[in-house]
Amino acid sequence: MGRIMTVTQTLLSVQNVTKAFPLPHGLIQRLRQVPPQAVHALNGVSLDVMRGETLGIVGESGCGKSTLARCLVRLHECDTGRVVFGDTDIASLNGPARRAFNAKVQMIFQDPYSSLNPRMKVRQILTEALSVHQMRPSAEIPARIAELLDLVRLPQDAAEKYPHEFSGGQRQRIGIARALSVEPEVLVADELVSALDVSVQAQVVNLLLQLQEQLHLTVVFVAHDLRLVRHISHRVAVMYLGKVVEIGPTEALFSAPRHPYTQALLAAAPELDPTRRTRRVAAKGELPSPVNLPQGCLFNTRCPQAFERCFKERPVLSAEGAHLSACHLPG
Repeated sequence: MGRIMTVTQTLLSVQNVTKAFPLPHGLIQRLRQVPPQAVHALNGVSLDVMRGETLGIVGESGCGKSTLARCLVRLHECDTGRVVFGDTDIASLNGPARRAFNAKVQMIFQDPYSSLNPRMKVRQILTEALSVHQMRPSAEIPARIAELLDLVRLPQDAAEKYPHEFSGGQRQRIGIARALSVEPEVLVADELVSALDVSVQAQVVNLLLQLQEQLHLTVVFVAHDLRLVRHISHRVAVMYLGKVVEIGPTEALFSAPRHPYTQALLAAAPELDPTRRTRRVAAKGELPSPVNLPQGCLFNTRCPQAFERCFKERPVLSAEGAHLSACHLPG
């Protein structure tokens, strides 16, 4: 079941953000005057993240979830639009202000195998984060490392080991400890548990829930596992081809999805009950190329209910209520 909360204050606001990645444009293409092409990863994404909530972001592979996560922490710069933290456009931050933002909004990466330096012991990894951001005087750093290991349920002797000496789940806990070392307000978790065994996933997700409550964190949880998102999130945003097509409170979105894509995605989600399993695919046809986007609604090439307006006009998220969808269909 989804989690319910009353939220009031917007902490992080994404406003009509676009991001494209140019494709290689070789000499022969230039001589033939072939126009340069780009992968359109984000196509006008708008959403708000409320203080203290977990916002789940779901969608098929290639829908722009990870690109959005990287724009939130400014690992990618937006092409147009802006990301606002508090009341500051993060693109305007430089020097100490940029470093302060980096500490406030931390990312935990999908792959715990490649996001930790294999040549550094855990103590060195955590000391580096604490020192760079000047979180503690040198004399207090060992005690803070002990606290962080306790927080993520790792034994104290873990500090003297290298990343390769840990399992995947333990490595992800080290990644969480490193993120928490700078005392962030927001954690952006990009496919946090997709690289882990199913048996370990629940432990890491439940740890994240406990830490959120204990430390009053705001979490942006990017995932493709719908059941996991339903368990952890207060609200869910559904992305398709670089655009948010539906956003709303978790239970409302799962029990009464409004957008045809969300309906297809939920219909194709695996059921635990063998008698209720379905062979339906998420949506008919292939995901269109993000290089050549469809005219009108981005979902019109796969939508069973598409009509004339869908091929001419791109729908926008409805402006009323907590449960919004971008669809021309009435209701």
